[in-house]
Amino acid sequence: MKKSGVLLLLAASIASTPVFAQSSVVLYGIVDTGVEFITHATPTGGSLARMPVIGGGDVPSRWGVKGAEDLGGGLKAIFTLESGFAVSNGTMLQSNRLFGRQAYIGLSNAWGQLTLGRQYSMQTWGMIDANIMGAAGIGGVGSLDSALLSDRFDNSVAYMGRFAGLTVGASYSFGRDASAAGNCAGQTGNDFLACRGLSAMLKYDANSWGVAATYEELRGGPGSAPIAVVPGAPGVGFTKSADTDRRYQLNAHLTTGPVRFGVGWIHRLLHGDTRSARTDIEYLGASLLYGAWVFDAQVSHVGNSGDDANGTLGVVRVNYDFSKRTAVYGVVGYMKNNGKGAIYSVSAGTAVPAAPFPGSNQIGLEMGIRHNF
Repeated sequence: MKKSGVLLLLAASIASTPVFAQSSVVLYGIVDTGVEFITHATPTGGSLARMPVIGGGDVPSRWGVKGAEDLGGGLKAIFTLESGFAVSNGTMLQSNRLFGRQAYIGLSNAWGQLTLGRQYSMQTWGMIDANIMGAAGIGGVGSLDSALLSDRFDNSVAYMGRFAGLTVGASYSFGRDASAAGNCAGQTGNDFLACRGLSAMLKYDANSWGVAATYEELRGGPGSAPIAVVPGAPGVGFTKSADTDRRYQLNAHLTTGPVRFGVGWIHRLLHGDTRSARTDIEYLGASLLYGAWVFDAQVSHVGNSGDDANGTLGVVRVNYDFSKRTAVYGVVGYMKNNGKGAIYSVSAGTAVPAAPFPGSNQIGLEMGIRHNF
């Protein structure tokens, strides 16, 4: 009897002890930079050698902290804080923000996750698998449309849910760019639509293939910075909430053996203060994994007859992995400009592209090193 009483007391004590939720916090990052050489890098035709400011040959450098806490019943609290920086000079990027790449908090369970803060647009998530070059400093699709390099919303609410192979996502921003550079922080007075942003995504992935469709809309607002059409050229006034910048995207990817293929199309309709613009970007790429080597190639094209600015960009990239964390790479890119307004550059690795003189072609070379932690 005495022994059973002790056991009952111990069981009661355990039952009344608070159960602490499991939580985790992870520090992570990428350090990536190189040296690039670009021909026809100025309006007078000069060449340029430099270290890129925003991104290396593979991905922009960043560090971040992310965490999750198990709240029970399948519910988790999640957060991510991610900062972009330039290895060349040690400065913060994204308009000198501490956590300019991502800064959000939210909840997740089997039905998806709901997050609030500064977050990627669904357009970015929708093109990750199909866009072989990603946010590369040389040769990325961002060389043809600079918004694709930094497609994030401030002040946003986002939902993303994965159900078997189907991913559904949507986001809405109450003020898409609160930085001094963008100057479109949100509603002013009775203008509810000023500086709004929204995006949506449907994505299906099977074992070896996938397809995605995305939609994005940006609204103008008082004081908003001009919207770029051709990177490096003067932008279009975008100071009214009735102004819209819309992008429609379709893409697909396929993996067969060691090779992955990606193809996509982005249709853009811009209606600004005083004029409109229409562009179409198509991209096709392939990636081959061969032992410690990764070979990537991609061709992308922008059609912009309204500005007499068409461009075709071809790029080849080779990575050699010393380990799971460290690699060296080399990149060769060639930009074919066609038209009086065509000043597209092979390099999207700086806030001010190394724009050639109108209609001239450009070659870019880069060698660099990347480390993940």
